[in-house]
Amino acid sequence: MQAFKSALKAILVNKVGDMGFLGGSLILLQLTGSINFSDLNGSFLESGPCSLCLLLFMLALGGKSAQLGLHTWLPDAMEGPTPVSALIHAATMVTAGVFLMVRLSELFSRSYSVLLVLMVLGGSTTLFAGSVGIVHNDFKKVIAYSTCSQLGYMVIVLGAGEFSIGLFHLINHACFKALLFLSAGNIIHMLIDEQDFRKGINMA
Repeated sequence: MQAFKSALKAILVNKVGDMGFLGGSLILLQLTGSINFSDLNGSFLESGPCSLCLLLFMLALGGKSAQLGLHTWLPDAMEGPTPVSALIHAATMVTAGVFLMVRLSELFSRSYSVLLVLMVLGGSTTLFAGSVGIVHNDFKKVIAYSTCSQLGYMVIVLGAGEFSIGLFHLINHACFKALLFLSAGNIIHMLIDEQDFRKGINMA
């Protein structure tokens, strides 16, 4: 039952991000007549609707990449099997929002106010997730909050305008976090499916 509730929460929170992406895309289509990345030259950035467009894309980032306020689905998704967690939390689902920001770098790099909001959002997410991860005792949830914190670091770098560095961090994180999840799954299996640090130490 808990796995069902966690899956439902993940779907609903990600739909919030989907609505942000859809709204941003529609405004972009209205302003430029195209949604092709190659057609985005940033000449329309002075208009009010463009700021709304970028903020909607940031909402998509928050939902997909588990930024503060829309992060709740990520730790709960740990109910799934460890290999699935390794796939979702390392290389596919949570990276979608950050990759979207990188692809839209032509637009975001010309709006300093939106970049500042990105930095504040990323910093808040990093601080919160890191603090919560310290006090948890569950193997997989600690790694989940670590993922959330690393995504915050990526958003900070994007807010600083260093999109190539953000992409580099994204790729590195996908590699080491997948291995970390699989290693945690191996430890949990050796401890007879025990995920609590304290009990695991006693069993060892």
